[in-house]
Amino acid sequence: MREKLLKLFNKKNKWTLEELRKEMVTDSSSKLVSLMKTLNSLVAERKLINNHACYFPVKDEDVVGKVKDISKFEISVSNPEKKVYVEKKYAQNVFVEDEVLAVKEKGVWKVKHIFAHNIYRITGYFIKLKGRLVFHSDIDFHRDFEITNLNQFKINVNDRVVVKVIKYDNPMLVEIEKVIGNNKEKGVDITALLMKNNIRMEFNKKVEEEIRNLPAKVTSREIKSRRDLRFLQTVTIDGEDAKDFDDAISITENENGYSLYVHIADVSYYVKEGSSIDKEAYARGTSIYVCDRVVPMLPVELSNGICSLNESVERNTITCQMEINNQGIIESYLIYPSVIFSDRRCTYNKVNECLNGNEAAIEEYASLQKMIVTMYDCAKLLEKQANKRGSIEFVSVEPIIELNKKGKAINVTLRESGESEQIIEQFMIAANMCVANYMDDNNIPSMYRVHMEPDYEDLLKLKNICANFNIDVTIEEITPSIIQRLLDSIEDESVYVAISNVALRTMQKARYSNECLGHFGLSLAQYCHFTAPIRRYSDLVVHRMLRKYLFDNFQGNKEKDYSKIERQALQMSNKEMEAIIVEREINDYKIAEYMESFIGDVFEGIIVSVLEFGFFVQLDNSAEGLVAARTLFGYYEYEEKTMSLIGPRRTYTIGNRVKVRVTDVNVSKGQIGFEIV
Repeated sequence: MREKLLKLFNKKNKWTLEELRKEMVTDSSSKLVSLMKTLNSLVAERKLINNHACYFPVKDEDVVGKVKDISKFEISVSNPEKKVYVEKKYAQNVFVEDEVLAVKEKGVWKVKHIFAHNIYRITGYFIKLKGRLVFHSDIDFHRDFEITNLNQFKINVNDRVVVKVIKYDNPMLVEIEKVIGNNKEKGVDITALLMKNNIRMEFNKKVEEEIRNLPAKVTSREIKSRRDLRFLQTVTIDGEDAKDFDDAISITENENGYSLYVHIADVSYYVKEGSSIDKEAYARGTSIYVCDRVVPMLPVELSNGICSLNESVERNTITCQMEINNQGIIESYLIYPSVIFSDRRCTYNKVNECLNGNEAAIEEYASLQKMIVTMYDCAKLLEKQANKRGSIEFVSVEPIIELNKKGKAINVTLRESGESEQIIEQFMIAANMCVANYMDDNNIPSMYRVHMEPDYEDLLKLKNICANFNIDVTIEEITPSIIQRLLDSIEDESVYVAISNVALRTMQKARYSNECLGHFGLSLAQYCHFTAPIRRYSDLVVHRMLRKYLFDNFQGNKEKDYSKIERQALQMSNKEMEAIIVEREINDYKIAEYMESFIGDVFEGIIVSVLEFGFFVQLDNSAEGLVAARTLFGYYEYEEKTMSLIGPRRTYTIGNRVKVRVTDVNVSKGQIGFEIV
């Protein structure tokens, strides 16, 4: 019946149910039921559309995807294969995250059907209008709201709430789910954004009960069952405001090179699989870091307490001990349960100051000077090997958003990465390499971090954009070293930032898998995440497999673990993506809040993306805004091959440095509008 139905739609575009019933000769109730089931199945698969008057097909050239709000003028409709842009006047007042059908008519993309709404929670606050309290949503949904349970709450003006959608209508039927606080209170706005994105922020009573039964310190019995490394000089190196310490370092120098010890918090010893703490950690997947707080994967009693490698206390760890020669090659390694004593909690800034010769910092870290130099020398050798194998170094722009006492953004700067950050990065990569090598070579079930080779079509876009700057790049047999050589060849800073951005977007997204498929960006055949089990569930899975198969020498059937990790890997990949999206949304919101006070001011920036409706400019503080094509003088034509807007007087392309004026800011959407000066 399915194939026959689809053939009918090749003959005629629109069919009523009655016409289909007659055509399919459904003269019995069973055949009619079969027809309805098949039609419903094709609608669910987005092969057909039912507008309640008739059925019509989704064509190959149409786009079924989710809506994203791009600017005050456009939305995007995208799926994993394609993304198109629709002017809002052709968008049928769709909501963000709606699943829709976009059709191209006379060269213009239009939304023609809404399959499903995907927003279930809405944040906003109450205002007084004509003497009564009215709910004002943070995002304009083009309709009023009817709150079904308002009389159950004592609501004041400016109280911020989360409402749950009961029915999409006009007015939209909603009920208050939670009162977050008043707009005047610090952090209420960010709490609202986290709740809107369904971020889990509270731990349930079962978790709290389990926490109370956890030990506060390492016992003598535990020390006897582990390798005692308390004699080693051991430090942690983290940011100034860090409170959870996953990793600590010890290092000694010898005539052959270095013995490097990467100690990782033994979270799997305390968080047992299937426990309430474990179930909650699995549901969260990762800690989330935003400008005013951390939403932890584990309760703070664990993440900042017994699992954290705090200064001047003994802690249970899993150590990866590596023997590294004078060329930076890891000749051998051991992985084992251990106990350490962290001698010093160091910060990136202070270690950088020591390496830069700051006398005050050197005096403060006097007992660590030899160790710091040894770590630096060892890391440089590891970095040399990484460069040799072709590991790609992308420029990442990470904003630091400074808030005042009321929680308002008052400054945005860029996070700078110094030598100490590079030291820790090299050491963590080395440990992750060794653990992945052990798991893969010994056929032990594990969760791997995989990064596949980029698609040819995406590489072609990179090649075409490079051609704008007379840079030739070979993409037929792409390797990481080719990408790195491309980046190394660019001398102009603006062009480097732009090409690096394009190259990064060309890459496929890294994900988790139960298969060892290699990591393209690091140019490694084997890689996993082992070094951050306090904040990543993926690492906790790896620790559990190490304990089960290496430390406890399990010899049973592995298939159950392979299947379980396959499911876990999908969950962790999804939770990681959700965390990235919400972190980016909150950053955009706070950056827009900061830039709102600069409306009318002029800045310089780099064009980082060009689309048919305009181009995005990134300022030196990382703020991004849209220069809409309609604001440019004259007619501009979009050339997709080179991602350029070509006009009568000039061409705008990725990498151009331009002067822009801030024209408008939509804080709630995190959007900034620019115009060319």
